[in-house]
Amino acid sequence: MDWTRVDVPVATRAPTGQTAAYLIGGSLLIDPAARTDALDALVPDIEHVAVTHHHPDHTGAVADYAAEAGATVWARTGRTAAFERATGVTPDRTFAEGTRIPTRGGDVAVLDTPGHAPEHVAFVAGDAVVSGDLAIAAGSVVVGAPEGDMRAYLTSLRRLAARSPTRLLPAHGPIIDEPRATCERLLAHRLERERRVRAAVADGAATVDAILDAAYEKDLSGVRDLAAATVRAHLKKLAVEGALAWDGERATVAGP
Repeated sequence: MDWTRVDVPVATRAPTGQTAAYLIGGSLLIDPAARTDALDALVPDIEHVAVTHHHPDHTGAVADYAAEAGATVWARTGRTAAFERATGVTPDRTFAEGTRIPTRGGDVAVLDTPGHAPEHVAFVAGDAVVSGDLAIAAGSVVVGAPEGDMRAYLTSLRRLAARSPTRLLPAHGPIIDEPRATCERLLAHRLERERRVRAAVADGAATVDAILDAAYEKDLSGVRDLAAATVRAHLKKLAVEGALAWDGERATVAGP
């Protein structure tokens, strides 16, 4: 299926300073973060608008392009109120896992991929998947509490890897031509971070700050808040699984 990528400069914590918008199948616009001349040029082709999730660096121009193109606006079932708050637009239609959005190039299927955000979805377009913030070619994705869900994120990565698409079309960074290897790398990274968090708690670190200092070997200047939110997501996952106790402020080794 044909796709067009437009890199949109936008305020984002991603190191690229851009969010990639995609026109899929010649008519479905995904993740228009802001207005640009390149996206303006696509207006005559746009028939549908959707987003992978509701973060501001993905939704900024949904209202503009929906209105200008007279497009059908789609949102995740059960998340329409949050979508309206994020975009200022009332969706025309909703989708869920398996919904097929018609485009000029064929149907695009919706794949639930929560974790980075509760409403996060991906769009299956032929042998490619528009993957939003599920995966990136280098580095790792922030999965930060309270919105981020580490258990859901790991499941989403595993589901995507099992599909074995030819390529991933991410919101940040380059096209991913080795999706399975990338998903496996991200899974390994998250599980290694989890191991470090568990070890830090076992060694007596109880607060998020103490766990950060013990579990991260790199300089966290400028991203310490994101790392802290990620640690909280790991702690919540481990507590749900009974691996440790976590009351939202302090972590301790789980009792017998």
